[in-house]
Amino acid sequence: MDKFVVTSLRQGAGKTSVIIGITKVLNRKIGYIKPFGERFLYRKKRLWDYDAALITNIFGLEENPENMSIGFHHSKLLYMLDEDTTREKLRELLVSVGEGKEIFFAECGKDITYGVSVHLDALSIARDLNAQLIVVASGDEDTILDDVIFLKKYVQMGDVRCKGIIINKVANVADFCDTRLSKIQQHGVEVLGVIPYYKELPYFSVSYLADRLFAKIITGEENLNRTVKNIFIGSMSAGAALKNPLFQEESNVVITSGDRSDMIVAALGNNAAAIILTNNILPPSNLISKAAKWEIPLLLVSADTYEIAKQIEGMESLPTKDDLGKIALIEQMVRTHVNLQALMQP
Repeated sequence: MDKFVVTSLRQGAGKTSVIIGITKVLNRKIGYIKPFGERFLYRKKRLWDYDAALITNIFGLEENPENMSIGFHHSKLLYMLDEDTTREKLRELLVSVGEGKEIFFAECGKDITYGVSVHLDALSIARDLNAQLIVVASGDEDTILDDVIFLKKYVQMGDVRCKGIIINKVANVADFCDTRLSKIQQHGVEVLGVIPYYKELPYFSVSYLADRLFAKIITGEENLNRTVKNIFIGSMSAGAALKNPLFQEESNVVITSGDRSDMIVAALGNNAAAIILTNNILPPSNLISKAAKWEIPLLLVSADTYEIAKQIEGMESLPTKDDLGKIALIEQMVRTHVNLQALMQP
């Protein structure tokens, strides 16, 4: 079984997408864990990581996603587990999840240092599982160059073998390869691929938004696969919103309090992709009926408008199991731009 620990130098580099793409192209039976969960999902009084649930659903894994993580909070893990116990639990996960699999991925937290205080950083996981490290790097061209060279010069890998780096979300691949790639390779870094930026991938679906916000779906379940391209904060009057060009943009999601009937009416009339009702306030029944008739999702959340907007701003776009087009695009980008032959060489 080939074992890899996938990490990144910065948050939002695209680790989960890279894992999906590699597995799709290789078409091998996958084992997957997310030892230190960070994207929480709470369903039926159970807690699991979004990435674990996504990989489970896409590849039809038999394992339960809640059993793919050791923990979710630094504060709890600091006092519950010491280094030896953490290592033991990691190896138990490898045995239980990896049995009968051809390829095994352990996905790390938001960056390469995340979880070091609780012995669940990328290097610790790779060492404890005797797995090879794959590093995903993204950002502007100079940031990528700085990050990769810093990793090579100053991060002490010890006995961890870094299989290589996948550079993701590059605006101009040809220019990057001409001006930056040779400098990276001069430092002895194995570059497994340079993946261009795909403008379709940053968009997420209403379903993904609902999951990440722990929203209650009031109407429009049949249209949760709608693409979200714009977020509009409905804090002004409806008249002012209607004059705002941003309000007229397609695939808009409008965030407003549930007692703002004027804004909800305007959003419904503009065929919003979805309306997020904040402060846990439901609008009048006639507006709920109208939204149901027009099949527009109403998502009820307990936080206020500002807090929801802030949460959405910090979200990394990921597919859902039903985003077949996005998953196919991820597969194609890895097939085209990543040297999987080099990745799988002993």
